[in-house]
Amino acid sequence: MRQIDEEKLESDLAYRFQYLVDFIGITEDDLEAIHGAAGALAPLVPSLVDAVYDQLFRYDCTKRHFVPRQHGYEGETPESIETLTLDHEMIQFRKQHLGRYLEALVTRPYDEKMVQYLDLVGKIHTPKAGSPTLDVPLVQMNALMGFVSTALINTILGLNLDRDTEVKTLTAFNKLLWVQNDLINRHYQA
Repeated sequence: MRQIDEEKLESDLAYRFQYLVDFIGITEDDLEAIHGAAGALAPLVPSLVDAVYDQLFRYDCTKRHFVPRQHGYEGETPESIETLTLDHEMIQFRKQHLGRYLEALVTRPYDEKMVQYLDLVGKIHTPKAGSPTLDVPLVQMNALMGFVSTALINTILGLNLDRDTEVKTLTAFNKLLWVQNDLINRHYQA
């Protein structure tokens, strides 16, 4: 039986990530499947991003988080949730970030820098990083991850991959998204 330092899980990001990878069973084959999907998924990133933002704009509780100034955005901010549109400059800015995130998942090596990036994805949606006025409730983050997961699954199913590759790719992304979900949730602990 493997011994795990549970306190270290909370204080050491690399240790936590390695534990998740080991426990969930992410293998080199999984990472190869994720990276192998890059060519097929890259052209579909803009439509995936649009689908995510269409969903976010369907609910006032998720749309409201795009009214305050976003970290790194220098342009005009929207006046209100009612006047905010999908073609607003700040939404285009945010869409670029989501697109780069999706591209990073399929192109970057899963090294220390990538682990820190995945962790930042969770942290930046809280006042702990990025904009101090941005505080997305955990329920909304979990809903978003569920939507992204389903959208990604449907996209992969639409690639017409051979069955073995399709199963490996779906399994690999499922494992990865559970790790990402944990690295989001950890920033909501008291």
